[in-house]
Parts: sequence; structure tokens; C-alpha cells
Amino acid sequence: MPKAKNMHETDKDIRSEVFISGRHQEIPVDPADEFKRTTLAAGAVLWRGDPHDPEVALIHRPHYDDWSLPKGKVDPGESLPTTAAREIFEETGYSVRLGKLIGKVAYPVQGRTKVVYYWLARVLDGEYTPNEETDELRWMKIDEASSLLSYDVDAQVLGKAQKRLRLAPTTRVLYVRHARAHQRRSWEGDDDLRPLDKKGRRQAEMLVPMLTPFHPTAIYSAPPQRCQHTAAPLADELGMDIAVNKAFGDDVFADSPEDARAAFQRVVDGGGVPVIVSQGLTIPGILESYAPKFLKKSIDELKFKKASVWVLSFNDGELTGADYLASPLPVR
Repeated sequence: MPKAKNMHETDKDIRSEVFISGRHQEIPVDPADEFKRTTLAAGAVLWRGDPHDPEVALIHRPHYDDWSLPKGKVDPGESLPTTAAREIFEETGYSVRLGKLIGKVAYPVQGRTKVVYYWLARVLDGEYTPNEETDELRWMKIDEASSLLSYDVDAQVLGKAQKRLRLAPTTRVLYVRHARAHQRRSWEGDDDLRPLDKKGRRQAEMLVPMLTPFHPTAIYSAPPQRCQHTAAPLADELGMDIAVNKAFGDDVFADSPEDARAAFQRVVDGGGVPVIVSQGLTIPGILESYAPKFLKKSIDELKFKKASVWVLSFNDGELTGADYLASPLPVR
């Protein structure tokens, strides 16, 4: 089957755009606002085996008679990572661990712009069975898969995924700024006891489905209650304890940034997928200390909103990837 320019329309005058950038990427606060009429979707390059020579999964959709990467539309209230993991399971039967954000593609479908965000996703368990949307799944080496794919945009995503896989991280830190709390000016007590407000509590709850597809291995928090309460719903869901450490908070960073950096580095050295819930002074400072030559933007141009997440990839202690996920419940 010859490759088409986009997913459903093959007219030669229709343009597809591929937005696959470098190691630092940001998802907008509201991705649906990027285009006039947007349909949001998320998917993944599903892989298994050796990251330097992996097999990837392609699905056949009988409705379109095409071979493509697993993906699907965002349900109301879902974050993009949540959609990616759910759609993968529904279309393939596999549970996965999300990894690096590969990028996004945009193309016209029936008078709208469809924007699909793609992650790397490593298979953890599961088994494929034909379903309402797909009737076949094939595991293939990347070169073979590129030839079978029906669409150029999918082949470009797969090519970028191959480069990302060659830099498989030893640690992936989910660096979370605490959710929205009551205003400082209206709080008369100890500031460390200032709690989340109603929207902040909802943000903390919605972080759970956004972060669980990454399969966290440990949860850390700065001492303020607003940080611990942001971490609590995720800890409850995963059955994990929250390790509270003052070195993850603003007080220590303001007095001794070296101590804060050392505490963060110990978590990085421990490997896995740790979550650290921290504060608005510490997160930019720590990120800047790792990334003077890494980020294309200055630290002042980056986003660190309440309940947002920086997904940081490290290889042997070196920062090699940074993806910004906006809050699952933006506060206007």
C-alpha cells in the first residue's frame, strides 16, 4: 500500500505537519487551542526487547484498511498521557510504561485539525486479541515497520522514536509542582501548613491518572502540607509511602542550593521512575543547574505552573530529555 500524506485523506493537495523537535518539549496548557477547530488524540510507539534493536507494534484497522501506530481521541476530562495509555490498552490489549514524549503530528480531517501526541511506550504485560477497531497486530523491526506503515507521518514518528530509544534513560524523574493552595495573604498560620484549596485538591486527584501510566517507583515530597497533599492521592492509588525531605523544598534551596541539588541527585542516582513534589523556587533552580547547555529557552521562558509536571530523563546522571506536561486541571 503506498503511503498517504495523512491518516484518512489522501488528496495530494492536503498538507500534513509533523512537529517533532529536540529533547525538550512542552505540551500547551490547552492543546485544543492551538488550531481553530482541533480534535485531540494521543498514542504511542509500542516497543519491546532491546531498546537498541527493538520490535515495535503496528495495528491494522479494517475500517480504513491501513497499518498505523496505536492512538485514539481524548475523552472529556482526560490528560494526554492518560489517553495514550488507555487507547493502547483498548486497541492492543497491552499495559505499558510511558516514556519519552516523541512529538506531535497535525493533519486535516473533515474540516478540523487533528493533533496527535505520541509517546514511547514499553510493553509490561498483556496479550493482543482482535477488537472492534483492529483485526491484526504485528511485531516488527523498525525498518520493516517503516515500510509497512500506510502514512508518511507515522513513518516520521517511528524514525524519531528509534533515535529516542537509543538514549534509553537510567532514571526518569516526574518533577511535580504542588497543586493550588489557599492564598498566602489569607492564611494566618504556619505557611508550611497552608492547605490545598478546592481546585488544588481536584488537581491532585487528576494527577493520578496522568502519572500512573509512567509507573512511578517511589514518591518524595517537600515538607509543606500543600506538597504532601498533592502527592497523597497518587501514593494512595499506588500503595506507596511518601518520603518527606526538607531538601526538596524552597527553604533549603534558598539557603543552600548545593544541598538541594545533592538531594535531587541522590534520587537520580537511585534509578527508576521517582516522583518528587516540590515548589516554585526549587524546580526552576534544579532544572537550570542540570541544563545550562541543554534547554533551548532560558529558564525564565519555561513554564512551572501549579500541578504541572516536568518529565526529566537522565542517563548516568546527565539530563538527556525534558518534557513539560501542563496541569491536568488548568486554573485560569
